[in-house]
Amino acid sequence: MYKYFFKRMKDLILSLLAIIFLSPFLIPVCLILLLTGEHEIIYLQDRVGYKNSRFKIWKFATMVKNSSKMGTGSLTIRNDPRVLPFGRFLRKTKINELPQIVNVLLGNMSIVGPRPQMDVDFFKFPQHVQAVIYNSNPGITGIGSIIFRDEEKWISNATGDKHEFYKLHIAPYKGELELWYQQHLSFYTDCMLIFLTAWVILFPKSELVYKVFKDLPARPEELG
Repeated sequence: MYKYFFKRMKDLILSLLAIIFLSPFLIPVCLILLLTGEHEIIYLQDRVGYKNSRFKIWKFATMVKNSSKMGTGSLTIRNDPRVLPFGRFLRKTKINELPQIVNVLLGNMSIVGPRPQMDVDFFKFPQHVQAVIYNSNPGITGIGSIIFRDEEKWISNATGDKHEFYKLHIAPYKGELELWYQQHLSFYTDCMLIFLTAWVILFPKSELVYKVFKDLPARPEELG
């Protein structure tokens, strides 16, 4: 029951409240983006969604135009030169994700769920993960977002080909985490993941998530 009706009602209520309370803050962000950098406010990108369908994800524009065709492509590294100055602040605080509230209202995302991937990254998941990862709507935040809050650092520190490192070490672990979420989908899990999202923004080095959810898949040694 929660997986459908109740989860959707929760998403609608939270997204409407977020728009009401965040509007005075989001309007200045829009103005700064309009007047600086590439003068773009919203960046739309194709992502994989519910039952592997495709949709346009909304984000604040934080990188130069055509960034996906430059440098490391779909991967973002620490101090990536493609990220604009104000964009660094938005990405560090996760404010760049807030326009996805629109996706929640449209019904192609939830507040909590697996992170929506681009095709190029989705197909790096093992096939058994691809088959079930989007049995619920992707989310603005989730277990993958919390654990991989410092993904840019792991990719930056990787030796050798960074795309190969992502495929061999990051993608499999992300997949296992999202399988864990599908198996533990509940109101309690979503509430705790919302709390932990706020917690790691305030305390980025915290490992509290592993104490709250003691049965999480173990983190590979390659990720520290």
